[in-house]
Amino acid sequence: MAGQFANSTAAIDNILTQEANRIGDDIHKATMHTSPWMDLIRQSAFPEGMGYELNTLIYDRALPLKAGTLAVGAELGVNWNDLQTNAATSEVGFTAGQTLKSQALSAEGKATIDFTKKLKSYSLKKAVVESPRINVEDLRYAAHRNDQLSAIMDLMQESVRHTWENRYRDEYDRLADNTVLCKSTTSTFISGVETLNSFRLGSSTDSTLVSTTQGLGTADPTDIDDGNDGQADLTGNISNAVLDKIYFQLVRAGAGAKAYGRENGRPIFSVVLSSEASRFLQTEDEKIRDDIRYNNAKVGELVAPLGVERSFRGFYHLIDDLTTRYTDAGNVLARVEPFTVSGGVVVPNTAYESAPYEAAYVLVDDVMESLIPAPTATAPGLTFDPVNFKGEFRWTNIADAEINPDKTIGFFRGIMANASKPIKTQFGYVVIFKRNTDTAAK
Repeated sequence: MAGQFANSTAAIDNILTQEANRIGDDIHKATMHTSPWMDLIRQSAFPEGMGYELNTLIYDRALPLKAGTLAVGAELGVNWNDLQTNAATSEVGFTAGQTLKSQALSAEGKATIDFTKKLKSYSLKKAVVESPRINVEDLRYAAHRNDQLSAIMDLMQESVRHTWENRYRDEYDRLADNTVLCKSTTSTFISGVETLNSFRLGSSTDSTLVSTTQGLGTADPTDIDDGNDGQADLTGNISNAVLDKIYFQLVRAGAGAKAYGRENGRPIFSVVLSSEASRFLQTEDEKIRDDIRYNNAKVGELVAPLGVERSFRGFYHLIDDLTTRYTDAGNVLARVEPFTVSGGVVVPNTAYESAPYEAAYVLVDDVMESLIPAPTATAPGLTFDPVNFKGEFRWTNIADAEINPDKTIGFFRGIMANASKPIKTQFGYVVIFKRNTDTAAK
C-alpha cells in the first residue's frame, strides 16, 4: 500500500493552479470531437452468471433445395408438379378427373430445406482510467478549486467518451466481414473476417487490430500492392459507384429489414465517414447535387438526433472526423492516430492530417451489440460497493497507515468493461480509400 501513494502530493501541481499562481475566474478547457458511434451501436446488459466468454448462435439463410444437400449437388428451388391427372375433356367436372398424382408426394417431387448455423464467441474486456493522486489538504491553496475540479471532471468524462468511441469503431472494424479496397480500375471486394485484417496494422494501444507482419504476394486477394513494388495500390478515392455496389449487396442480403430509414419503399443505410469524404461523394458529379437540393424526405428516427437532414443515394452520411486513417508501411496499412503527446501535452497529430488512406464504415444495426456488465452490489453473505462499468468516475480514498492515515489523499477512478457480441457480421463493410486524390474508385 505504501507504494500506492508515493509522491502523491506532488501531483496536485499538475492538476490545480495554486494560490501562489493566482488566476482569474474564467477557466476554460479544450474539448474532444464527438461522433455517431456512441448513439448507434446497440447496447444492452451482459448476462450474469454466464462466465466471461459466451457464444452467439447464428442461423444462416435457408432456401428450398430441389435436389442434393448443401454439401453435395445442391440446386435451389422447388418442383412444381401437377395436382390433377391427365383427364380427358369429357371427364372435366367429374371426380374421376381430380385424382392426385402420386409423384407430387414422392421423394423425387419434394424440396427440402437444410439449416446451417455457426457459433461466434465473444468475451468481456476491461479498461481502467485513473487521475493522479490528490491531497485534500492541498486543495485549500488552490485558486477557484471548485471551478477547476469541475473542468477536470468534464475532461475525464470526455476522455471516457473518446475511449468508448474508439472501442466501438475498432470493434466494428474487427467484426465486419467485408472490406472494400478502392481502386481507380476495379475496386476489390473481400468477404470473410479472417482476411479482413491481414493487410492492416492496428493501433499500438489496441492489440485486437494488430495482425500479421508477413509480406503479401501478388496472388493473395488481400494484397494492396498489385505490382508487388512495396507501394499500396489503393489508387481511388471513395465513390458513389462503390457505395452503390455495397447498397445493392446489402439489399439482396436482407439487411434492409434493419435499415435506419426508408424512402419510396427503399431502405436507407448509414455510412460513417469524414467530412472530406462526405463532401467528395456529394460533389463527385455536378448532376448529383440535385439529389441533395430536392430531397426533403423525412430522416429516420435514429439518425435525426445526430443532425442528419437528408439521405444521399441510399445512405445517411454520419460524420466522424476522427475516423481511422493509415499510411503505407510497405504493403500493409499502418494506422495513424489523430492525437499524439508533445511536450507532455496531448496535441493533434500532424501525421494524421497528411495520412493518405482513410476508412469509412457502412453501419448496419445487426452487425454487433455492446454488452456492458450491470453493477453488482450484493451477494450471499457479502456486501461491497457497486461498480459502474460505463466509465463513471468515482472519488476513491484508500487508507494507509504510513502514507494516508487520515484518508486525505485520493484519486478519481473510472472502470469500463464490455463484450462485443457479433451478430450478422456479413452486413458490415469497411471501405478503405486514398483520400488525397480526385480519382473516384470504380
